[in-house]
Amino acid sequence: MITTEAWMKVAILTIGGALGVNARYWQAVWMARWTSPEFPWATFCINVAGSLLIGLSSAVLAHRFGGNEPARLAIVVGFLGGYTTFSSYTLEAVGLIERDRFLAAALYLGGSVLSGLVACTAGVALGRSLAGRL
Repeated sequence: MITTEAWMKVAILTIGGALGVNARYWQAVWMARWTSPEFPWATFCINVAGSLLIGLSSAVLAHRFGGNEPARLAIVVGFLGGYTTFSSYTLEAVGLIERDRFLAAALYLGGSVLSGLVACTAGVALGRSLAGRL
């Protein structure tokens, strides 16, 4: 049986995530009006902004509220997770660097990018193959 506390977390994450996804979409729509389609400027800016916001909100929440779980779930996991998962990636890398785990940070950063590219390429190839058979 799922507890009331667990359902509250689901609600907080759902609301935060929905707001983040909409913020990402509407920012991309707004940016498409004045950026070139030759480079994914909207995604680039969203990733940078999300990284700034996750660092800022994590530090403020930890300092001001002692890592208040509902606020962290709503802002960091929900909103910023919906806005961009790249922000979580960079925050985790900063955590490794702050703990002087430089090799782990480098492997995490480089490995995530390379593995992601390989996995995406494989997914595109698989999708095209399956689409041709449907």
